[in-house]
Amino acid sequence: MEKLMSEIRAYASAHEIEPSTVVQRAGAGGGGTWKKCETGRSCTMHTAEKLRRYMSENPPQLQSG
Repeated sequence: MEKLMSEIRAYASAHEIEPSTVVQRAGAGGGGTWKKCETGRSCTMHTAEKLRRYMSENPPQLQSG
């Protein structure tokens, strides 16, 4: 679970958004879902898969120049 949390935090940082926004955009919940994860409640495998799929399909854009 901590590995997923780290992945979400890194992705959010790269996009300059909040981790809860990543969860929301992935269609995996919202701020409440993120808060539950932060307080130690694990998410389902389905939710983890949605999050990882969203992040892999929407990588950070490389900035030119």
